[in-house]
Amino acid sequence: MSQTHAFKIDDKAAIALTERFKAHSNPEQVFFRISISGGGCSGFQYEFDFDTKIDPKYDLVFEHNGAKVVIDVDSMELMEGSELQYQSDFGGSFFKIRNPNAVSSCGCGTSFSL
Repeated sequence: MSQTHAFKIDDKAAIALTERFKAHSNPEQVFFRISISGGGCSGFQYEFDFDTKIDPKYDLVFEHNGAKVVIDVDSMELMEGSELQYQSDFGGSFFKIRNPNAVSSCGCGTSFSL
């Protein structure tokens, strides 16, 4: 599938992902999957997972500094122009999506509404 969609991975997220990939038995075959489902406190919810299977008909692949992120085309419709970020503070470390399409989002950044 041709990649005409805009999605970015910030430098901190790329470093955090590549470190986590190293823990897998085949680090060069693992990637970070992002999808969207209904639910969450704001209407839609981001789901994060590590995976090794890509469906070229339905998945878009984005890479930055060795970090590979895969998003299905349905989820990408709601994430156009978004960026995967990694934040670390006193409350812990976590991945967060900065989505310019979201009208509102929860405080932790895992759910949003359009």
